[in-house]
Amino acid sequence: MSVALLAKLKPTGPWRMGADSGARDRVDRILHSDSWYSAVTAAMDQLGWLDEWVTATAATAEPAVRLSSLFFGLDDALLVPAPANVWPPANASGKLCVEGAHYIPAYLVGQLAAGGSWNEDQWEVDGFSGCLLRRGRRSSRTGPYRIALRSHAAVDRLEPGKINTHQTACIEWAESAWLWFVAEFANDAARDQWSARLEGALRLLGDTGVGGKRSTGWGHFTVDSITPGALPNLVLGNAKAAPENEGAPTPETSYWLLSAFCPGEADQVDWNRGSFSLMDRTGRIESRAGWGTEKQALAMVREGSVLLSAKPPLGSAPNVAPEGFAHPVYRNGFAVAVPLPWRVNV
Repeated sequence: MSVALLAKLKPTGPWRMGADSGARDRVDRILHSDSWYSAVTAAMDQLGWLDEWVTATAATAEPAVRLSSLFFGLDDALLVPAPANVWPPANASGKLCVEGAHYIPAYLVGQLAAGGSWNEDQWEVDGFSGCLLRRGRRSSRTGPYRIALRSHAAVDRLEPGKINTHQTACIEWAESAWLWFVAEFANDAARDQWSARLEGALRLLGDTGVGGKRSTGWGHFTVDSITPGALPNLVLGNAKAAPENEGAPTPETSYWLLSAFCPGEADQVDWNRGSFSLMDRTGRIESRAGWGTEKQALAMVREGSVLLSAKPPLGSAPNVAPEGFAHPVYRNGFAVAVPLPWRVNV
């Protein structure tokens, strides 16, 4: 187990996480860990801890702090990308469209990974958000979010009466929805050094906003709770593994990613097995040295992937600044990963 904390954030209005295409009428459902790290780094800059933070978390082979992606939750359930080695369950009867559930409660992952059973009749799939939800919930009749188009108008100050209208997609949250992430620390000393500073950065980000349209009030939140503990229990709960069938082979250990991942030189991932997908990460630099300069594109392994590896994946943070830029710009691809038994062929 590793030292960690789990933070729950309560959105106070719409959010916009830009889609990979950059289209205004599209939005991403998850704030990927590299973008979330960049937002936290911007807050650390405002608080006067930029150089120390970057040195400890990006310009190093062994970071003091690793951040997961920012996921959503509903009621008391952490919703997570379903790992392919436990979902869909082998005993699914077909009454429920389990293939449509891309996000499932984290405690159910722990339960299934430990060899436990589940009652299909107790669940339903919200087709819009792709979330597996408990039946009979009273707090919300929907999933954690819906996507909406908001209209905006730009008024030309030089030509009176000239107005440019457009629509921008955003995420609107259910009343009982919230957001969460985990921060994994290298050791107790790293936790003691960075946990209070990280909380300060979160409270600053809550006021200034995250993502697009921050100046109009989007992307704001309050810090609901910060819970110290250890991975994987903070996410999966305390599910205990069921005894294996006598004579059955011992399952291999696989690693379920809760962050975007960029492999490092020391990683030993078996890329011929497992279940993973890639995504292209781009974006623009927010720096006084060159605001809006385009970053170099980088392919990363998507969160929710399941990797087979001889040891826990570590990752790397390559410099994606364009050639000749004034300073390095790190794309944080260090892994936050949870070990799970590899029980099925996918």
